[in-house]
Amino acid sequence: MADPMRIRATLQGDVADVRVLMSHPMETGQRKDASGNVVPLHFIHSITAQLNGKTVFEASTTQAISRNPVFAFKVKGAKAGDKLSITWEDNKGDKRTDEITLGG
Repeated sequence: MADPMRIRATLQGDVADVRVLMSHPMETGQRKDASGNVVPLHFIHSITAQLNGKTVFEASTTQAISRNPVFAFKVKGAKAGDKLSITWEDNKGDKRTDEITLGG
């Protein structure tokens, strides 16, 4: 299983400024290993963020994203104590969800 995501959220009024670091190799399918074999395609294809169980952010991505990507977005209507969960899924079916509680 992948390493936990590093999720940081800063509240300013009712807006949460969110940054997420995801540990993932994000292989393009074009790189070759030391033996000259093509490293298979392996990338995050979908990201979802939920605030207290309600989807507030969705993204579809491709293999053109760098290794260990960082995503940033803002969520309006957030407050201290809210639960923010982030889920990613990759093209091999691997999935990871992590959650934080917004601070005040």
